[in-house]
Amino acid sequence: MISALRLGTRGSPLALWQANYVAGLLRPIVAPRPVELVLIETHGDRDQASALSAMGGFGVFTKAIQNALLDGRADVAVHSLKDLPTIPEPELELVAVPPRGPTGDAFVSRKHKRFDDLPRGAVVGTSSLRRRAQVLNRRPDLKLLDLRGNVDTRLRKLDEQNLDAIILAEAGLIRLGLADRITEILDPSWMLPAVGQGAIGLECRASDEATKHIVEALRDANTYSRVLAERAMLYALGGGCLVPIGSTSKVLDGVLTVRGAVLSPDGRRRVVATHTGPATAPLATGQELAATLLSEGAGELLESAPK
Repeated sequence: MISALRLGTRGSPLALWQANYVAGLLRPIVAPRPVELVLIETHGDRDQASALSAMGGFGVFTKAIQNALLDGRADVAVHSLKDLPTIPEPELELVAVPPRGPTGDAFVSRKHKRFDDLPRGAVVGTSSLRRRAQVLNRRPDLKLLDLRGNVDTRLRKLDEQNLDAIILAEAGLIRLGLADRITEILDPSWMLPAVGQGAIGLECRASDEATKHIVEALRDANTYSRVLAERAMLYALGGGCLVPIGSTSKVLDGVLTVRGAVLSPDGRRRVVATHTGPATAPLATGQELAATLLSEGAGELLESAPK
């Protein structure tokens, strides 16, 4: 009997899409070895009532899957990379990131065609501290409602609670075949995505050289460089602290450009900076961007954040 290559994943529809996508990429590489999914319930899945910010923000959707790697129930962890803390697990390694999906934030509404069409006092649902702060920075008159649940649940709440709009990740809607629900992709000049948004992270045990060698075949060089830089910036700013932080990045002709923003939770204060470097040195580029943000006032925002 050939042992299966086991992929650890959450059981939400989007997580299963991602895990099945990765499984489809791996099967021709490891054939005739089977690839199977191991479904794991995380703390974030069990607690659908609390605001994510109130749950601490450290691995609520990833820690249980990492534990399955560590105790041998899974060989590869499949994460939404934006959920994976930047503080590394000593025995685990982020081995590969396949080509990145869309990184934008989608405005979804049945009442208004554009974000800028929202009337004063309109109610917008989001579970993200980052989105909340950036919305309030642009439109302090709006009312923000904390909205938890998977994509389908949030779309249903948009209708059931008669909300003016909700904001979701573009990639999730597209991957679930719900692109027709997108009203507008918000301008990334003011709505910077989460670090790692749209990317799938593949994590293995650091000691499992055979599995790491297999998974490395799925590494997209440009995507890997971009997310390493974004994560290096976030780590240098304090990792998983409860501060709204967004980032965009691109690689062009071997040059990596990363833009980052740090905001106060109420959106009143915003520090933005951009840094470039060689795509072959993403960690340095991300760290240097963080240093620039700190020098321009982000440090004060980080220090005043709830711990």
